[in-house]
This record gives sequence, C-alpha cells and structure tokens, in this order.
Amino acid sequence: MQIVTNCFILIVGFVALIKGADYFVEGSAAIARFFKVPGVIIGLTIVAMGTSAPELAVSVSAGLSGSNAIAVSNVVGSNIFNLLVVLGVCAVMKPLPVDSGIKKRDCPIMLVVTLLVGVLSGNLVLAGKCSDIHNVDAAAGELYRWNGLILIAIFILYLLYTVRVAMKNRTEEDESEPVSLGKSILFIVFGLIAIIIGGQLVVNSARVLALAWGMSETLVGLTIVAIGTSLPELVTSVVASSKGENGMAIGNVVGSNLFNLLLILGVSSSLHPIRITMASFVDLGILLGVSLIAYAFVCSGKKINRLEGAVMVAIYIGYTAYAILR
Repeated sequence: MQIVTNCFILIVGFVALIKGADYFVEGSAAIARFFKVPGVIIGLTIVAMGTSAPELAVSVSAGLSGSNAIAVSNVVGSNIFNLLVVLGVCAVMKPLPVDSGIKKRDCPIMLVVTLLVGVLSGNLVLAGKCSDIHNVDAAAGELYRWNGLILIAIFILYLLYTVRVAMKNRTEEDESEPVSLGKSILFIVFGLIAIIIGGQLVVNSARVLALAWGMSETLVGLTIVAIGTSLPELVTSVVASSKGENGMAIGNVVGSNLFNLLLILGVSSSLHPIRITMASFVDLGILLGVSLIAYAFVCSGKKINRLEGAVMVAIYIGYTAYAILR
C-alpha cells in the first residue's frame, strides 16, 4: 500500500513540476516583454534565483543548525547536473542557440567564480598542509565567514551589473500583445510554488521507493536527492526551450550556477564556517573541468548541437558512476 501511495505522490509531483514550470516560464517571458529586456536577462536573474530557491532553503537551514557541510556537496552536485544534464537534455531535444552575452560575459564570469571558490575552499591543500590527500574525509580547507561575505559582495555586484546590462539592452518597440504585470507576477509566484512543492514530492516519494527496492541511503543521496534538487532547473529549462525561449533556458543554467556558488555558499559560510573535505575539493575540481567543457561547446559555434548535448549527458553518467564507486 505504501508503494502505491508513493507512486501516486511521485506522479502528482511530476505534474506539479511540469505545470509549475509552464506557468513560471510564461510569467517570466511576459515580464521580459513588459520591461522590454531580453529573455536571457530574465533567465539569469528571476528564473535562476527562483529555480535555486530549494537549494538556498536547504543550505540556510543547515547553516543555522551548524551542520552546513552539506551546502558544498549540494551546490557542486547541482552545478554539475545543471551544466551537463540540463544543457545536455535541452540540446538533445533541440539544438540550443547561445546568446553572445552569455558567451562573452556570463560564462567567463562563471568560470572565474568557480575557480575562486575552489581556491578559497582548498586553502590547506594549496598551502601543503593537508594531512592526507588520499583520504576523502580529510580536511582540504575551510570556507570562513569572511570568505562568505566576499562571495555575497560579488553576487550583489554581478546582480547590479546584470540589471545595468538589461537596462542598456531594452528594446524600444515590442509588437506583442500588452501584458498585465500583476498577472505575470501571479504566474511566476504560482509556478514557483508548484515547482518547489512538486520537486519535494518527487524527491521524498522517490527516496521511499528507492529504499523499499533495496537501494542504500548513500546511493539515494548521490542520485535521487542530488537530481531532485535540480529538477526545477531541468524542467524549467526544458519547458523554456520547447517554447522557443532559448535565452531563458541557458540563462537559467548559468544564473543558477552563479547564484549557487556566490549566494548559497556565501550565506552558508557566513552563518557558520564550512569544513571542506578532500572529496568536496576534488568535486570542485571536476566542476571546474565540466565548466570548461561546457564553455568549449558554447564557443564551438552559434549553437550547442545534439551531439554535444549527448556527450554532456554521457559525461554526467560517468561522473555519477565515479561518485558511487568512490
């Protein structure tokens, strides 16, 4: 009976995710038209922050309780999933056009921020003070409160810079139908609530089903929970791409990754210093490598094609296998 109930909850969760993403994208696109800014800017800001809300809530709660080591694995796992699976699946479905601003401005910023977080996190390793680099649980470094404040300051500067770019790129003419600002905001709020609730229903029911079928807690955490926290980004980007809002789809991924690294890790480490294990430090190195691969595909042409998307998904499958066997 419990399995039947959880299967039903799983289906309800997926329906809430899909319908929520539909409303969220519609509202976000309408906001972009109302303020006459490119959809990619809305993707980098409103959509990115909205889809990263579950990660922020989890990390802040953990930080307040003083057990926020989960924040690093949550952020790194989510960012790797965003770059490889979200972009990969969208590109496999339909070649993903890349906005020139993303290519020249936001992707390089994401690479620099990823490198910065890696350097701040691995202070013991980089200083040659790590006791045992071969022990995945050994301390590789620590994100201190002042590190967190620096990350938050960079996030605020990036947000202000993005808004400035948006104002500069406003279009003077818009031939689309007039949009009600109130209705657009209502769509965004309703869609976001449905996405968050749907994501929680999917993760919780899938976890119960997986354990009932004999999967270990560790395996569930590395697969279902990690993927589940990134479901909002995946569903929202896929829906945006299917509606022709390609700028919003890729902007959501890049914006979410920057939001995760700067604000989520910034707030978490400001609340309580985060101890970084060797496993997390290695994962940060993998994230940097994955970011470089994604950037190479972004720069290879005007679109991320289906083959490149398939390669991205294959790399994620390989990474998951490595994480499980590690």
